[in-house]
Formats: sequence, structure tokens, C-alpha cells
Amino acid sequence: MLHSTLLCFILLYAVGILDVDLCGPSIPRMLRVGKPEVHQCDAGWVPVYADPQQQLAIMSIGFLLEDSDEAVIWRGPKKTALIGQFVSDVAWGELDVLLVDTPPGTSDEHLAVLENLRKHRVDGAVLVTTPQAVSTGDVRREITFCKKTAVKILGIVENMSGFVCPHCSECSNIFSKGGGEELAKLTGSVFLGSVPLDPLLAASLEEGQDFLQAFPDSSTYTAISQIANTLLSSLDA
Repeated sequence: MLHSTLLCFILLYAVGILDVDLCGPSIPRMLRVGKPEVHQCDAGWVPVYADPQQQLAIMSIGFLLEDSDEAVIWRGPKKTALIGQFVSDVAWGELDVLLVDTPPGTSDEHLAVLENLRKHRVDGAVLVTTPQAVSTGDVRREITFCKKTAVKILGIVENMSGFVCPHCSECSNIFSKGGGEELAKLTGSVFLGSVPLDPLLAASLEEGQDFLQAFPDSSTYTAISQIANTLLSSLDA
């Protein structure tokens, strides 16, 4: 949920979203762009735009599947080849930011992205965890991956950090709290902030509603706003 909402702030720029979660492409659904046909031009595939101003360009394998329920059962080389095409054969145009959404872990997709973006400037990675130890343990391995591949860690976000009651707005720590912040301290990473599990945010994404415009007074809005502004400030520095 988090990365798609951050885009509301990044839209001051020309942004591309590269969805390399090949086995579970969720970006098209989360941004409510449906399943348009991907066209070719002289420069390659034309990305799908999520806004009339064409400030937000998207490319995902979800646009290429005949059936959205179709399973992508591919070995590494085929995944690597498609990611290479997404990076070099898509007519992204002049972008200020290319946001790459990767699956969890440190697999072929991550290596393929780094290999194909090597000739470009990679600002770094934002790592998202939930508070539980089982999740922070996975993200700790991703931190090791970033250090071994010389990818700067822009920061860590703790998602689902408490549950916000839609009736009284009280926040309950269902999944515990503080695991992301503690992980950041242990690994010397920047802690960007926490985002609660908010039913209103989930409903907004399901319905294609702009959460930030609909609920500007919510604690979730404040949390996301602070994270986004901190991240954008670090990129502009």
C-alpha cells in the first residue's frame, strides 16, 4: 500500500514506475489503470499513463498477460530478459524519478534491475518492513544485499505499525511496534517513519480513491506525508 500512496507527493515530478514483481504484479490494480493494450513506437513500448497530464508512467507484466489470474512460471533467464526490456525498450521519456517496485527477497529480479540500471544513477533503495521479527529478519538480509551490491539505503519504513480504528481513530499495536526503527538503529540505516494499518487507506486503494485528498486530517496522512517529504528532501540534497 505504501509505495503507491507516496506517489501522490512525487507527482510534482515526471515519474516512471517499473513493476518488476513479475509473479505478483499489483501496481496496475493499485493505481486503477485497468488492463490497457501496450503499444509500440519507434523508441520501444509506450508505457501506460495513470493521469491525464502523463506525469505518471507505468510498465508492468500485468499489462502483457491475457488473463490477470494467469500464473507467471518463469526461470531466471526469462525474468532477467524481460526486466532488461522494461528498462531499455520502454519509451519512458524524460523522467525525474524512476521508481522500481520489487518483490520481497534478494532474487533474480533485484540482480537484473541493478545490472540493467548500472549505466544510470541509482539513488538507492527504500526498504519496507512490518514490526514483527519474522519480517525484520527478511529485511535485514535485504540490507546485506544492498551493502554487497553497493546500493545506498535511503531508509527503512515500518508498515502496518498498529491498527487505526475507523470509528474512534485509536491505534492498537496488533503486530507489535518498533521493529523497523530498531532494525534501522542496529544496521545504521535511516528510519523514515511508521505507517499504521488503516482500513480507510486500504479501501481507498481498492476503490481508486485519492486517500490524501479524502482524509487529510488522518494520522495516516500525517505519517505518509512526513515519510515522503523526508525521502524527497534526501533525493534533492
